[in-house]
Amino acid sequence: MLLRSRIISTGSYLPEKVLSNSEMEKMLDTSDEWITERTGIKERRIADNTQAASDLAFEASKIALERAGLGPEDIDLIIVATITGDMPFPSTACFLQDKLGATNAAGFDINAACSGFLYSLYIADSFIKSGMHRRILVAGTEALSKITDWDDRTTCVLFGDGAGAVIVEPSNDDSGILSIHINSDGKMWDLIHVPGGGSRNPASQSSIEQRLHYIKMKGNETFKVAVRTLEDIALKTLQENNIDPSGLSLLIPHQANLRIIQATADRLKVPMDKVIINLDKYGNTSAASIPIALDEALQSGRIKEGDYILLEAFGGGLTWASALIKW
Repeated sequence: MLLRSRIISTGSYLPEKVLSNSEMEKMLDTSDEWITERTGIKERRIADNTQAASDLAFEASKIALERAGLGPEDIDLIIVATITGDMPFPSTACFLQDKLGATNAAGFDINAACSGFLYSLYIADSFIKSGMHRRILVAGTEALSKITDWDDRTTCVLFGDGAGAVIVEPSNDDSGILSIHINSDGKMWDLIHVPGGGSRNPASQSSIEQRLHYIKMKGNETFKVAVRTLEDIALKTLQENNIDPSGLSLLIPHQANLRIIQATADRLKVPMDKVIINLDKYGNTSAASIPIALDEALQSGRIKEGDYILLEAFGGGLTWASALIKW
């Protein structure tokens, strides 16, 4: 029985096109001041018409493989977290497997919205511990601009596109993923959802006219639940590992809203200089936000060997999750 898994490399990719708040002022009845004050977002990246979720994941995964000194054939499982897959089926993981040439890997997708990467990491960690798999590629990738209602100023300012990827394998020392906790509450499904396109409301002329294929969100209610649930699951994760919040080197939260991040950090008594924030550049990239932020923190030298890193996320479902890592 393998006791622990670890992340051995990371990679991320952001589309080239930048959509700034000043540009959004020309599209909508909004302002840079209004967006920044309520969200902390200044700009976001937008995939072009030729890019789907698997294309973004491919770029991030290539980087992660290269940094690990591995080839695609070394991967035996691919897990992709996304709510904006290339198609309803097959899975985006299968498209990614083909693009990479990872002929020895099985692949499947996880839909847990913004918590998707941590849900996927939870599964990867379990597979490594069980000995079922030895080297797993976990990617979070989103092309949210494709399901954003650009006429709805309350939601379209929030979202961006991007991808992050990590390679997970067994740890040979006491470093690695200490524990991951996941939770959900389907009673609050309507706080964040896309009502159209599934078997409940299949695509039709009526569903298109009602704009059911775009993200719907109840912002105020979501904020309250997010702060409470993130605090609870973060504390549970820390307590299980006998780590005080003061012992954390970094907090890497899902990049949804600066107010949520600040409120959660305040409740955990984690100073903001220990919190990774990049939503000002990328907006909310859902399942991609944590692996992108993790990659940037690592590449900028903010993560050192022996550091305790707490990851946390909240998303549609509702879902929420937290992971504690000793680097």
